[in-house]
Amino acid sequence: MRGQPSESAVTPVGGPLPPPAPAREAPGRLLTSPASPACPPAPADPSGAPAPHPAAPRDTRPPAPTPTPSRRSRPPEERSSIGPDHDLPAAVERVLAEHLAERRQEAARISDRFAADLVTLLADFVLGGGKRLRPAFLWWAWRACGGPPSGDDAEAVLRAAAALELIQACALIHDDLMDGSPLRRNAPAAHVVLARRHRAAGLRGDPGTFGAGAALLAGDLALAWADDLWHGAGLAPSAQRRARGPWQAMRTEMVAGQYLDLYGQARGGGSAAAALEVAHLKSGLYTVERPLHLGAVLAGAPDATVAALRRAGRAAGLAFQLRDDLLGVFGSPDRTGKPAGEDITEGKPTYLMAVALRRARARGDAAVERELLAAPGSPGLTGARLDRVRSLVTATGARAHVERVMERLVGSALDTLDRAPLERTAVRHLSDLARSFVPGPPP
Repeated sequence: MRGQPSESAVTPVGGPLPPPAPAREAPGRLLTSPASPACPPAPADPSGAPAPHPAAPRDTRPPAPTPTPSRRSRPPEERSSIGPDHDLPAAVERVLAEHLAERRQEAARISDRFAADLVTLLADFVLGGGKRLRPAFLWWAWRACGGPPSGDDAEAVLRAAAALELIQACALIHDDLMDGSPLRRNAPAAHVVLARRHRAAGLRGDPGTFGAGAALLAGDLALAWADDLWHGAGLAPSAQRRARGPWQAMRTEMVAGQYLDLYGQARGGGSAAAALEVAHLKSGLYTVERPLHLGAVLAGAPDATVAALRRAGRAAGLAFQLRDDLLGVFGSPDRTGKPAGEDITEGKPTYLMAVALRRARARGDAAVERELLAAPGSPGLTGARLDRVRSLVTATGARAHVERVMERLVGSALDTLDRAPLERTAVRHLSDLARSFVPGPPP
C-alpha cells in the first residue's frame, strides 16, 4: 500500500497517462415452478449442501422467440427504429432483451429448471432497471471519435456496449452477496430471492447457503454471457483486435477491486490513498475510463485522443465512486435502494471515512476518533447511533472535503473533454454524464 499523502497533495487526475438491476421477486417463477495495457495507477490522494431438485415438469410458459440471424446480417428494415443517438437506454434495452431471450431458449434445451430458476432471475435483474451508464460512455466515445450513428458498424458497437451491462450485473450480484446486503434498488437482492424460494419450496438444506451458491452462479453466468455478447457483436476484425487489451484488462481490474474492497473490510482502517485505489479499481475504471477507452479504440481514434478520453474518464470515474461513497453514508433508502448507512455497518474502507479519521487525529480529538473507529462493521448501528456517526463525519469536514474533491475531478474531466479533438455533440453528452456525478443537495 502507498503512503498517506496530505489532503492538499492533489495530483490532477487529468495528468498524463503512464506507458468501479434489481433482483425482483416474481412469485411462481423461481424454484416453485419449472421453467491490454496495464492498469494505470490510481490517482494520488486528492486530499449442509441442499439435495438435488426433484424432477420438474416441463416449462409450460410460451417459449422464447426463435433465435434469429445476427443483427449484422439483418436487412435494415428488420431493425428497431430506435436509434442510439435518440434514446440510448432504449436501444441498449432492446439488445439486452434480444440477447437474453435467445440465451434463455438455449438454456431451456439444457434444463428447464436451470432456465426457469437462474436464467429468468438474471434476465429480470438485468432488465429490471439501471441508468445504462457504462454503455453510454462507450457509445458516446465512439461517436466523439467519428463513429457513425447507424449502419452495421454502429449496430455492432451498440451490441458490444450492451455487454457492459452484463458485467455490471455480475458485479452487483456478487457485491450484494459478499456484503450480505439484503436489498438492491429497494428490491430483494438475488441471493435473498433464491434463499426465499428454497424455503418456500421446502427444499432440503440451509436456504441461505443455497441462495448464496445460486447467486454466485448467476453472477458467473452474467460474466460469461457478457463475453459472448461482446465477441458475437459483429465488430470488424480490426476493431476487435484494437479492443482486446482494454476489454481483458477491464474484467481483471473489476475483480481486483472487489477483492481489495473485501480485504479492506476484513483488515479495517486503512489510509485515504488505499481507499482511493480501491475506488479506482472497483468502480471508476470499469464504469467510465474503460468504456471511454473501448469506444475510442473501436472508432480507430489516434493514440493522443484515446489518452485524452482516458484521462477524462479516470477523473470522472473516481468522482462517480466518491459520490457513491457519500450516498452509502448519507443517502436515504428511497434514493439509494439500499439500507441506510450500509457502508458504515458493513465496514467499507471508503475515502470519506478515512478522511474523517485523519481529520479527527489531526485535531487531537481522541473521543471522535474512537467513535469513528468503532462504528464500521457494527450491524446494530441504526437510528440515533447512525445519525451520530453521520454528524461526526460532517463535523470533521470530511463530507465537505469529499464534495470539493468531486467537483475538482469533474471539472478536470470537463476541461479535458473540451480541449480534445472530439465531435462536439458527443462531447456535450459525455459532459452531461460527468456533471451528473457532482454532488447535489444533501440527501
